Amino acid sequence: MHIFRTCITVIGTSAALALASGCGEARPDLALGGKLYAQHCAVCHGAKLEGQPNWRAKLPSGRVPAPPHDDSGHTWHHTDEVLFGITKHGFVPPYAPPGYESDMPAFAGKLSDAEIRSVLAYIESHWSQDVRKLRAEMIANARPR
Repeated sequence: MHIFRTCITVIGTSAALALASGCGEARPDLALGGKLYAQHCAVCHGAKLEGQPNWRAKLPSGRVPAPPHDDSGHTWHHTDEVLFGITKHGFVPPYAPPGYESDMPAFAGKLSDAEIRSVLAYIESHWSQDVRKLRAEMIANARPR
């Protein structure tokens, strides 16, 4: 009986770890992500993820143009959690300073969490290996130890 309980505990722990690490979620669908990006994001961020012209310069409204999502932008500087939060909730606190106005809409209610993850996976699939490596190092170094 002791061996049986040990096996159940190990199986239960493995399942809990798998779910906690995201293994229980469906993998993002790149094809769907591309379709949703074209439908919801390309109008501002560009069909080729190039962003709007002069994206670092403020517009007369005081807002900043949509940045590129390719290697030339800063999207890859952010963690998956931050990118997910900005996409789902818009560029609002805690992702932006209080009172900051942005043209970035919130996609909660328009896209499911899985659809948002697919769009983000589509964007990431366009980053170079060098950028992916730099991002992984940056995120690893930012984690509290």
